[in-house]
Amino acid sequence: MAKAQRTGVIRDYDMHSASVRVGYGFIIFFCLIMTVIAVFPIIWVVLAGFKDLKEFMSSAKLLPEVFDFSLFAKTWSQLGIAQNYLNSLISVAGSVVCAIVFNGLLGYGLAILKPKGYGIVKKLVMLSLLLPTTISIVPLFMNIQKLNLGGSFVPLWLSYGANAMYVILFVQFFESLPTSIIEAGRIDGCTQLQTFFYIVLPLSRPICSVIAIFAINAAWSDFLLPYLVLRGSALQTVMVRLFVFSTEQTVNADTMMRSVVFSMIPPIILFFIFQKQLTENAVSVGIKG
Repeated sequence: MAKAQRTGVIRDYDMHSASVRVGYGFIIFFCLIMTVIAVFPIIWVVLAGFKDLKEFMSSAKLLPEVFDFSLFAKTWSQLGIAQNYLNSLISVAGSVVCAIVFNGLLGYGLAILKPKGYGIVKKLVMLSLLLPTTISIVPLFMNIQKLNLGGSFVPLWLSYGANAMYVILFVQFFESLPTSIIEAGRIDGCTQLQTFFYIVLPLSRPICSVIAIFAINAAWSDFLLPYLVLRGSALQTVMVRLFVFSTEQTVNADTMMRSVVFSMIPPIILFFIFQKQLTENAVSVGIKG
């Protein structure tokens, strides 16, 4: 059986050097350490969820004595999180659409159209990356109140339609597209919006998928803005529900561990389903950028 050939940066013939082998071993060791650091908290929370309160408070062992799934069923019933799952999905779906369409339109204008003063706008967008996100919460909340948008998902969607990082990613990707394709669309009579939606956006699936993953993660894990904007328990997202649930006097530490597991399930499932596409598109975006 033929030996598998290395196709990465380090080739087989490089491994003949002792210094390269040492460096390669260090890289593998470093990657393993970082993997353990990233994965261990998730494993600990999941395993802690199988422990009842007595075992959770007294035992320092990683593995529970019994894998009792009935504890999760009991917590699910106590938490009543089904409606909150739906609310979070609505928030995520709208946020992804706004993140791609609105940030993509601004990126298209800065990278392709380049109107007068686009350089200043581009610099202001990059400058906004230096500002802490929290300083915009107060003016954002005041504007939401003045526009009577409180108690709906619209402010959450629109907030992801103005993200400086997404705009810069779109600009870098659009600048790498062949101008001949865009000019061909204009010759065929396409307006600027038609060129964007029917030509540029379909060619931008790699960057769109990467931004979609970022937006999904941000919208799902967001707590502060949904907590301020969404009024009433009927519109609470998963993260807001977990916070409210944690303030109840009858909630113990082991119950909160199982509640956290419920909040992690959708992002983990999403990653395992789309990990191949995410990796390939991220590499494609990195090469083109």
